[in-house]
Amino acid sequence: MDAPADRVAVEREIEIAASPETVWELLTVPGEATRWMGEAATFDLRPGGAYRVAVLPGSIARGEFVEIDPPRRLVYTWGWEDDGNPVPPGSSTVEFELIPHGAGTLLRLRHHDLPGDGAASHSRGWDHYLPRLAAVADGRDPGPDPWVTNPIERAKELP
Repeated sequence: MDAPADRVAVEREIEIAASPETVWELLTVPGEATRWMGEAATFDLRPGGAYRVAVLPGSIARGEFVEIDPPRRLVYTWGWEDDGNPVPPGSSTVEFELIPHGAGTLLRLRHHDLPGDGAASHSRGWDHYLPRLAAVADGRDPGPDPWVTNPIERAKELP
């Protein structure tokens, strides 16, 4: 495993035309979360509770909830169940901060404790999924996730 000094963070900020309460539901209710990311999700929304999302065919993210402060802050650990992945379950941390911003929400994401060889793919992943989250939050249909429905498209964007 990499030394802590070799760990990096992915940080993003996106304005969403929906209330923090709406965005919160899209992050914490499994059926809502899979509208923008993943095929299936199971959440036990309490500190220490399980977080599990089948993000792509054969790729399952797993961790546990650390901090739950509706509708302001959500923190959970994250990693992949696939053997040999440089980011095993629970080895990194995802933090969402939801800040009222005009009539909408400013979402700040910080995904940290990623190994250097896992940061690029997670950066591309968040760049793919956060706009889908924003679309669902403001009532638009982002359509089927091309990374789920078209493995060729996914292969173009992921290493």
